[in-house]
Amino acid sequence: MKNYSIVRVGHEYVVRADEKSILKVGSRRRAARLVTKAAELLDMQSESLVSETPAQPDDEPSIDRDPSDAP
Repeated sequence: MKNYSIVRVGHEYVVRADEKSILKVGSRRRAARLVTKAAELLDMQSESLVSETPAQPDDEPSIDRDPSDAP
């Protein structure tokens, strides 16, 4: 997950991710809710990527055969 922060600039709040400004909102409460929701979505996405990753095939063939039997 990225490192999020909320910085007040004048009368607005800027949501930052890893020192990069990504969103400007008028309320600190709204900024905090958006950061929480973004973190949840990123966690869900990373979990689904892990479950969708196919297993790596073994270097060995699935059927043992004698090399002399090869066509």
